[in-house]
Amino acid sequence: MALCSLRVLNLRTHYCSGEAKFKRPINFSRFAVRFSSSPSQGVIASSMAYEKELAAAKKAATLAARLCQKVQKALLQSDVHSKSDKSPVTVADYGSQALVSFVLERELPAEPFSLVAEEDSGDLREESGQETLKRITELVNDTLASEGLDGFSTLTAEDITRAIDNGKSEGGSNGRHWVLDPIDGTKGFLRGDQYAIALALLHEGKVVLGVLACPNLPLASIGNNQQHSGNEVGCLFFATVGEGAYMQTLDGSSKTRVHVSATENPEEASFFESVEAAHSSHDLSKSIAEKLGVKVPPVRIDSQAKYGALSRGDGTIYLRFPHKGYREKIWDHAAGCIVVTEAGGIATDAAGNPLDFSKGRYLDVASGIIVTNQKLMPQLLRAVKESLNEKALSL
Repeated sequence: MALCSLRVLNLRTHYCSGEAKFKRPINFSRFAVRFSSSPSQGVIASSMAYEKELAAAKKAATLAARLCQKVQKALLQSDVHSKSDKSPVTVADYGSQALVSFVLERELPAEPFSLVAEEDSGDLREESGQETLKRITELVNDTLASEGLDGFSTLTAEDITRAIDNGKSEGGSNGRHWVLDPIDGTKGFLRGDQYAIALALLHEGKVVLGVLACPNLPLASIGNNQQHSGNEVGCLFFATVGEGAYMQTLDGSSKTRVHVSATENPEEASFFESVEAAHSSHDLSKSIAEKLGVKVPPVRIDSQAKYGALSRGDGTIYLRFPHKGYREKIWDHAAGCIVVTEAGGIATDAAGNPLDFSKGRYLDVASGIIVTNQKLMPQLLRAVKESLNEKALSL
């Protein structure tokens, strides 16, 4: 890769790389092409970068979404299992991870494969997990067969556990690493609400590609009204560094480019936050909204579907303030971060530092994560700082 190509990559991943403090917006229009180091190839359009990887990621996430839809539609009590940390996990979590792992390895055979993911097969290998493993194996094979994926042999239980355990990579700043949350928002999934299959690619510690499959998210804007029973649902958001962010239906309709809200007046802004108060401090979000003068109540939805909705302008701000002691995982934000930033937004921690995904499985941030458009970010940072200071003084 030529030097100028590498510089473009570094600039485009500025806000998802942890390389610099928040500064004025960067105009990338003058970096419209990347150059090949091979004289015979000449100039290569930037859309060629990560083209194969994006196709594989979209295919993997879409198949995983199909599996998850099947499970959610006929959710049985036997499909719900409890991990050692007591958080709910279903056969869909495991099946989604196995499918994504299998498809990526199959579609990109020439690439060294590294996957940083949430699940492992430890519980499934126990005697008590054998029935669950059998169910997962059937689901994965049925999904592959029903989607017409050619050239694969029926997967065994051992194939499934191996595929799940591919996710044990630690990631880091060297090489390429896929980052996966097989079901982001498991509690929302169990309630029949929002969840996402979130898949991203790290290259030398920077997020360069992201896909969000949101099976229950309406194609129409959710705004401050979440009742959309008559609307078509099922969105696939995707972005590659330097290429913008896009949305299409899960069945592969024509893609539409998405952009974050252009709202400049905070009084006209709306914000997203987690449904579960245990996931983020609603009181702190409320304080920040009051300081900004936000008039409308928050839209509370599960998972990185919030990033997708924000990327197309359904809302203007996303606030996440986990409780003390919680460490963010990279799979909870990597795909959403690049989708929002390629849609023109900015994602930082509560101190305005870019999110750094190069340190392994955890994303160490100052106090929380905030996402909005470029024009509102300075005002939002001030309101966040004031609210955090007030909270500290009250303790």
